[in-house]
Amino acid sequence: MTVILISALAFAATVLGGVFALRFRDRLHLILGFSAGAVIGVALFDLLPESVSLANGYYYPARLVLFVAAGFFAYLVIDRLILLHPHTHEEHSHGNEAPARGAVGALTLAAHSLLDGIAIGAGFQASPAIGTIVAAAVVTHDFSDGINTIAFILKSGGKLRQALPFLLLDAVAPVLGAASTLLYRIPQSHIGLVLGVFAGCFIYLGASDLIPESQHAHPRAATTIMTLLGAAVLYVAVHVWGGG
Repeated sequence: MTVILISALAFAATVLGGVFALRFRDRLHLILGFSAGAVIGVALFDLLPESVSLANGYYYPARLVLFVAAGFFAYLVIDRLILLHPHTHEEHSHGNEAPARGAVGALTLAAHSLLDGIAIGAGFQASPAIGTIVAAAVVTHDFSDGINTIAFILKSGGKLRQALPFLLLDAVAPVLGAASTLLYRIPQSHIGLVLGVFAGCFIYLGASDLIPESQHAHPRAATTIMTLLGAAVLYVAVHVWGGG
């Protein structure tokens, strides 16, 4: 039940992101910059070291690196060719797409959030400390997902009442993903590889999605500082919670 309760924070973050998008749409760059650093930080400072430790004795390092790369490039394909994810505020603000395209975009974000929940569950199967750190990264990222869900609908000509159900769906998705991991258990010998895959995904999300969004048409010095701060906070969090 701890997994579901913590994943509920992702629900709250998604809803808050949607509300924030409606009220402070032009002041998101600092938060997105921090989120980018946090997401990349959890991959570099927590998931990768833990995956190396857990895979030790089961797989050679080259095999683990292959799974990290697979996570990165698989998410690239999903994001660029399937999700049709918007990557700049210009796209958010000036698009004139059909409402159906906006709905499809919002639904794919919900599918993405489902994977976020599964990442939380997989992290907790490795250890409570890893699960907590992964949840922290997911929460910061799902805040921007809430923003993007609202943006998808509004930029396609939809109204607020049409955007809210999609926001709710996106918010529920990580809870459902985390709950699904209570129904099965990842073999101990595979957990290191699974964490490696999610590390690759998180590196992609931070580097290809959050950093470009945070710096688009905004002062780069401020957003860069926030990205470094986000990574530093996650580094400290890993060493405090994980004892590493």
